[in-house]
Amino acid sequence: MEKERQEQASRPTRFVQHCYLFLFIFFTLFTATQSKAFDYADALSKSLLYFEAQRSGRLPYNQRVTWRDHSGLSDGLEQGVDLVGGYYDAGDHVKFGLPMAFTVTMLSWGAIEFGEQIADAGELEHTMEAIKWGTDYFIKAHTSPHALWAEVGDGDTDHYCWQRPEDMTTSRQAFKIDEENPGSDLAGETAAAMAATSIVFKNTNPHYSHLLLHHAQQLFEFGDKYRGKYDASVEVVKNYYASVSGYMDELLWAAMWLYKATDKEEYLEYVISKARSFGGIGWAITEFSWDVKYAGLQVLASKLLVEEKHKKHADILKKYRSKAEYYLCSCLNKNNGSNVERTPAGLLYVRQWNNMQYVSTAAFLLTVYSDFLQSKNQKLTCHGGIVSHEEIINFAMSQVDYILGLNPLNTSYLVGYGSRYPKRVHHRGASIVSYRENKGFIGCTQGYDNWYNTQEPNPNILVGALVGGPDLHDNFEDQRNNYMQTEACTYNTAPLVGVFAKLLQTQNKRLVHDSDSILVASF
Repeated sequence: MEKERQEQASRPTRFVQHCYLFLFIFFTLFTATQSKAFDYADALSKSLLYFEAQRSGRLPYNQRVTWRDHSGLSDGLEQGVDLVGGYYDAGDHVKFGLPMAFTVTMLSWGAIEFGEQIADAGELEHTMEAIKWGTDYFIKAHTSPHALWAEVGDGDTDHYCWQRPEDMTTSRQAFKIDEENPGSDLAGETAAAMAATSIVFKNTNPHYSHLLLHHAQQLFEFGDKYRGKYDASVEVVKNYYASVSGYMDELLWAAMWLYKATDKEEYLEYVISKARSFGGIGWAITEFSWDVKYAGLQVLASKLLVEEKHKKHADILKKYRSKAEYYLCSCLNKNNGSNVERTPAGLLYVRQWNNMQYVSTAAFLLTVYSDFLQSKNQKLTCHGGIVSHEEIINFAMSQVDYILGLNPLNTSYLVGYGSRYPKRVHHRGASIVSYRENKGFIGCTQGYDNWYNTQEPNPNILVGALVGGPDLHDNFEDQRNNYMQTEACTYNTAPLVGVFAKLLQTQNKRLVHDSDSILVASF
């Protein structure tokens, strides 16, 4: 009896000991995980601030990037059209239609794929605001069924000056495509952007969604009927955003997004019937960018294959999937032939100028495909072996973690994230004292004299900007005149919005799983 009492008395003590042990292990793991993990929620929030810094036009009352002010308020005036608004593409003040449209398409695709995760992070409203700022401009720029304003400003004169957007004295001449001056690539990408955005706003703003879809259908019809490269019609763009891939990828891309937005068979038939002649199943590509859309198109087509209603197109869709998986396997270094090159520290490397744009788009497609494979309980088959969805998302995460600081220089290439990031971003507005602080006019070349050539950090932090990044050997020089590495672009950051949200969810699930495993092991 006494022995029983002793055993009963010892049970609460053992329980308390187990609790202390569990708490000790849990907090040890939590601390260790937190010290190694990146704050994807913070990265997501910061990435969306970047688009506010790139706004052109009259800024709204809820503008959070307060060092910016109104700019480009007379855009289109000379041509008798309202072209106020939209985005500056990078560190200059030209509004280039093709990269702006791709930026919006990628933001929208991210919201379509990962809208729930973005909402869970509390950033869906800001994401939709960033998207709508672009599509509001496209509505203005599409002035008639067969006319689209392609560019505002001239790159040559713009690059001659270094001044704030609020002080612009450079040419604001606008250029358009129409029946006599076609631009199927630009019309196609803008149609894709508006169709994708119509999906994003379908439930919350059906009227706006319908309006966007109307414009998208008109633009696709225009681009398909009057075929030609936009840089042949708007020659001033050739030195900046030449359409090297041509327009066939954009027309297929636009048709695919219109099919997703409308469910109309005619658009899918376009993607299927022109798969060979337009290169959709012919080109095996190792990049995805504002110019080359094939890999994104092929991933979208691959996802159709699992649906019963698309079985009649299985032969062509399987070919699309084969090309999509070629791209994905090349990123994973599992092709027998061409793989995407990597730096010694493992960063994907496509080319010297603004390489990070290819890293962010690759991370996006890998994340989307990993999610798709997981949902269908499938795996990726490469020449180098079978790849699970976990391996794919882990590689995408490795690229994002490199961006956020897990690299030889311990530098975040997402400006404003972490304690160490580029301080001399090649960006006119960020490098000159804020107009809000000093409204004194700064002339065209005055910015070069007083700001561009200094070694001082930029007075304004371009939060959320993804700069061009390191070279093939992981080297990076934080200098304002090193525009290949220190200039950021809207289409660099856009794909990361959805990726950050998905990685945040993945990270949280793993933390819960690890803590559950400790709980089981402790008892």
